Amino acid sequence: MKHLKLSILLLTAICFTDCNQRQSDSVNTDRLSSSLNEYMTTCESNGFSGAVLVAKSDSIILNKGYGLANKEKSFANTPKTVFDICSVTKQFTGTAILKLAEDEKLKLTDSLSTYFKDLPFDKQNITIHQLLTHSAGFGHGIGKGDFDHIPEKDYFQQLFDSDLLFSPGEKYEYSNSGYSILGRIIEIVSGKSYESYLREELFKPAGMAQTGYLLPKWDSDLVANEYLYNVINKGNHISKYRQDGKIAWPLKANGGINSTQEDMYKWYLALKNNTVLNKQSLEKLTAPHILDYQGESIYYGYGWAIFQSDRGTKIIAHNGFNGVSYYEFIWFPEEDAVILFSTNSSTRESSRIPFELEKMLFDQNYKPEPISKNIVSELLEFSENYEGDLNFFEKELKQEFGEKLNNPAYLNRLSGIYLRNNKIDYAIIITELNTQLFPNDGNIWDTMGDVYLAAKQNEKAIYSYKKALDFKPENDDCFWCDNSTSQLKSLEAEK
Repeated sequence: MKHLKLSILLLTAICFTDCNQRQSDSVNTDRLSSSLNEYMTTCESNGFSGAVLVAKSDSIILNKGYGLANKEKSFANTPKTVFDICSVTKQFTGTAILKLAEDEKLKLTDSLSTYFKDLPFDKQNITIHQLLTHSAGFGHGIGKGDFDHIPEKDYFQQLFDSDLLFSPGEKYEYSNSGYSILGRIIEIVSGKSYESYLREELFKPAGMAQTGYLLPKWDSDLVANEYLYNVINKGNHISKYRQDGKIAWPLKANGGINSTQEDMYKWYLALKNNTVLNKQSLEKLTAPHILDYQGESIYYGYGWAIFQSDRGTKIIAHNGFNGVSYYEFIWFPEEDAVILFSTNSSTRESSRIPFELEKMLFDQNYKPEPISKNIVSELLEFSENYEGDLNFFEKELKQEFGEKLNNPAYLNRLSGIYLRNNKIDYAIIITELNTQLFPNDGNIWDTMGDVYLAAKQNEKAIYSYKKALDFKPENDDCFWCDNSTSQLKSLEAEK
C-alpha cells in the first residue's frame, strides 16, 4: 500500500510539473504572439502590406495579414491571400529534380547532352548538379523579361548559343536561366508539363491546392495586387498568366509561382516530415554545396541558401523579388522553427522585417525597431495626387518635403518611376530639382541625361552626360560611367 501511495504521489508530482510547464509554455507563446503582432501592426501603420507566418515546434505563433491585397476594393491581406513567391520557386524545381532522382529517372551527374541534342561543345558536359548550384556558367537570363514568350525551341537555342561566364563548376553565379533548363529537364524526363509534375508529385502529397501558375482555381478576390511603393497598382502576375494562357520560359521554373501562407506552411511541414522527399534527398536539397558570397560564409544548396545564425545554428532560406512583390522563406531546422514573409509592396525598410521577427522569436528580451515610412512612397503618393499647375510642382515638392530630401537616391528613384512609365514631364522636373540639390553627384547627372534623351532634348542630354563624367570617382568605381560614355558617343555620332 505504501508503494502504491508513493507511486500516486510521484505521478501527481510529474503531472503537476508537466502541466505547469505546458501552462508556462502557453503563456510564453501567447506573449510572443502578442509582441510579434504588435510589432507588425506598427509596421503596417508605416506602410507594410503583406502577410506573416511564424511557427515553432509545429505551433503557429503568428499567422496574419496586414495592409491591403486590393486597395480599390478595400480587401485586406490574410493568410489565404495569394502572393507571388518569386524566386522561392527554385526550391520546388530543386525538389522535383531530387524526386525524379529518387525514382531513378535521372542522376544528378547527368550532363546536358543526355537531354538536349546538338549542343555546343562547351555546354555538353554541364551537369544537373551544376545547374542546381548556379555553377554551370550560364548568365542570369535571356529575353526581355518575365512575359517574353520566346518559342521554346528559340529560347533554348539562344541560351545554348550564348557564351558561358566561366568554365562549368568553376564558381557560383546566380542564374535564372539555369533553373529554366532544369524545368525543361523535368518535363522531358516526366513526360508532363513543369507545373503538372509539381502539382501531382509535390503539391498534392503536401495538401497544397493554392499553389502554382495556372492550374489552381483561385478566387480572383483572394489574389493580391502589387503596389509599387504601396502607391501605384501594377496588377498581379496571375491575371497576366491567364491572359497569356501559358508561362514564358524566361520565368518558368526559376520564379513566378504564386501561393498562400497557409500552403507554404504545408510545404514546410511536408519537407521536414519527409512527405515529398526521403531523408537522404532532403539532406542533398539543403546541403551547403557551393560558396555563394565570399567572406560571408553563405552557401547554396539546391534552390536554397545555407548559412548560420548569430546563435551558431543552421539556417535554410531563400528570398525572391519581382520588382514589386517580395517573399522570404527562413527555416531554422535545428531550432524547429520557420518564418514565412510576403509583401505585395516591397520597400527597403520592409525587407528587414523577417530578421527582426527572427530576433524576437529567439530572444524574448529583444525590442525591435519598427520600420520607418518610406520616403519614396511618400514622394510618389504626393506626386500621384498632385492636381496643381505643373509649373509649380517643383516648388510645392520642396515645400512639402524640405529637409527630408537629404539623399539623392530618393528623387532619383522617383524620377526613374516616371521615366519608365513615360511621364517625361514629371521626370524632368524631379531630376532637375535633384541636380540642384546635389550638383556634384555624377549618378544624378547621368539620370538627367537619360531623362533629357527620352524627351529628345539631345543638347541638354549631352551636357548632362558630360557633367556625369566630370564627377567620375578617382578610384574608378563608377557605376554610371559606362552608360554616360556610351550614350554620349551615340549622341555625338548623330551630329
